[in-house]
Amino acid sequence: MSNIINPFGKDITVVETELCGKPLKFEINRLGFRASASVMVTYGETVVLGTAMVGKKPVSGMDYFPLSIDYEEKFYAAGKISGSRFIKREGRPSDEAVLIGRLIDRPIRPLFPKGYRQEVQAVATILSMDPSFRPDAVAMIALSTALSLTGAPFDGPIAGLRVARVNGEFKAFATREEIEASDLDLVVAGTEKAVIMVEAGASEVSETVVGDGIAWAHEQMQPAIALQKELIAKVNPAELEYELILPNEDIQKEVDAWVDGKLGEAIRKDYPERNELVAVLRDAFHKDMVSQHEDQYEALRGEYDEAFTKALHEDVRRGIVEHKLRPDGRQLDEIRPLSSDVGLLPRVHGSSIFTRGLTQALNIVTLAPLSYAQMVDTMEQNDGERRYMHHYNAPGWTVGEVRRIGSPGRREIGHGFLAERALAAVLPTEEEFPYAIRSVTEIMSQNGSTSMAATCSSCLALMDAGVPIKRPVSGIAMGLMMDGDTAYVLSDIADAEDFAGDMDFKVTGTENGITALQMDMKVHGLPVEILREALEKGKIGRTKILEHMLTILKEPRAKLSPYAPRIEKLMINPEKIGAIIGKGGETINKITSETGAQIDIKDDGLITVAAVDGDAIDKAMAWIKGLTEEPEVGKIYDGKVVKVMDFGAFVQFMPGVDGMVHISEMAEGRVEKVTDVVNEGDEVKVKLMAIDDRGRMNLSIKAAKE
Repeated sequence: MSNIINPFGKDITVVETELCGKPLKFEINRLGFRASASVMVTYGETVVLGTAMVGKKPVSGMDYFPLSIDYEEKFYAAGKISGSRFIKREGRPSDEAVLIGRLIDRPIRPLFPKGYRQEVQAVATILSMDPSFRPDAVAMIALSTALSLTGAPFDGPIAGLRVARVNGEFKAFATREEIEASDLDLVVAGTEKAVIMVEAGASEVSETVVGDGIAWAHEQMQPAIALQKELIAKVNPAELEYELILPNEDIQKEVDAWVDGKLGEAIRKDYPERNELVAVLRDAFHKDMVSQHEDQYEALRGEYDEAFTKALHEDVRRGIVEHKLRPDGRQLDEIRPLSSDVGLLPRVHGSSIFTRGLTQALNIVTLAPLSYAQMVDTMEQNDGERRYMHHYNAPGWTVGEVRRIGSPGRREIGHGFLAERALAAVLPTEEEFPYAIRSVTEIMSQNGSTSMAATCSSCLALMDAGVPIKRPVSGIAMGLMMDGDTAYVLSDIADAEDFAGDMDFKVTGTENGITALQMDMKVHGLPVEILREALEKGKIGRTKILEHMLTILKEPRAKLSPYAPRIEKLMINPEKIGAIIGKGGETINKITSETGAQIDIKDDGLITVAAVDGDAIDKAMAWIKGLTEEPEVGKIYDGKVVKVMDFGAFVQFMPGVDGMVHISEMAEGRVEKVTDVVNEGDEVKVKLMAIDDRGRMNLSIKAAKE
């Protein structure tokens, strides 16, 4: 360390503390000299470089904060080379990396001031990874530290922890095995005083357990926040000058005066009527402003439009706080009209459509043999398999826009993952249901919470396909608005409430408990007690939606679609796998070509045989059993005489397995010559009478006849 020279003549600064039982260390001026700020964070044997760059000026014409958060997996960090045969260099981020980037973005973005338009990029690069825990929480801490050292108006620092529940106790930095065995996988991010983001996957746990986990994580992350503050105080970064792009106060006053009396009750209508009224009102507003400001207006149109939107948001908040009424006239806990259907697509394996207000999701489920599971090759996991896949698509026309269709973006990947996680806890095991399952949600219309519509439609389609899920799952998006210390919790939020609110969270679960959760604050954090209240009200909302779903389909169908492959399974001794495969795959290729069935073999000895034709499965299963079956005393077999001796005959009754039928066991009464009863090549039924201590098989034709 002492040999490192900083080209700017700055000393390497190191601060350390302990976090959840391991040393946590920050180092600056050691790597990344030309970034606005960089920090090397070491936690145990995991090392993450957090870098941040801040633009000099606001990006012109930008109506949103141009922040990009990237999480870079490096295979070398885990001492690995990619398992791909053709591509060894890291390329497009994996879905896992995209999801972690979103996870870090969500608590950071709201801590910049509204109207901030400087371009900001933060990159977490994993340089070394202790495989015993995931590095995502360390990456979040690294980027919070880097951003705090830039001097930009970031209202941090923050920290994050991933928490599992091991033997009933909460544990941070749990191993992957502990997380998989845990009934809760919870990520919490927060500032010194409040929680600002929550994400969870769970196996039907209670709202109380989730609330306790959030509180525990927030308390445990405090040393990481304190260490960041210590480093910031040592560096004392100069505050960067910046300019907020906010509506001109005079323009806002003019807009507020124009909309006075035109909002509130006048546009408190059900969707889509409300949207149409707002569109007409916005158009009339711009026409009136053009007539008043003439040629000057075109240059200011964007500011006026933003001020108009702000007035709409304030009207939404005012209606909720003062009148307890929402933009479409609903009560705070009222859910939009629900309608659903299943089995509407005749050739697919399972299908459903779920409609809630203007939001509509079509879901299609496809079943396939286990060999169709997705291979996962990431920095953290190599040659793993993803047996259940949920994919989410939402083209521009679903929001009434013209938009180029391309590959899925971060939003589509994130929404798909949330819906996938919601159902993962109730899926049958491979042994119970040996299928790969692909669930695709095609959003048909959007007006709030499409990820929860995807969850509900996916659940119905899985049941329509005959997938024996443990219990049905429903999901709801909840909102929250703060008025001072008073919290107003909204059930089933639509777009207008989402844009105007202070928090939105999605919660999914069964009648027994939560299976997935995602909370995002738009304010600078909320206390745990308010989050507990929101969780309890979310339980009431998702229960109502579940009741509706059960009126459509109460339980999984007893039979699969006639177009779905039939799959039978068989557990064999793993040592017998070679007998099925044969030399160079000769045997298994012969079985598949002659029967038409598809055969998948797991290392633990699980054999699955798939085909649409049941006869093909029966033939393949019989063939495999013949190759792998262990001799069973007392069982009758079809055999073939392979050798005749004076004292009896050798009969092959299983592939590669011969036994002896003594002349006394040929028939009732005395047999003078073996050839009086059997000859070489004859097919006979034999009963396995015994296996002696040397492994010799004693057979009987006489007993088989009896």
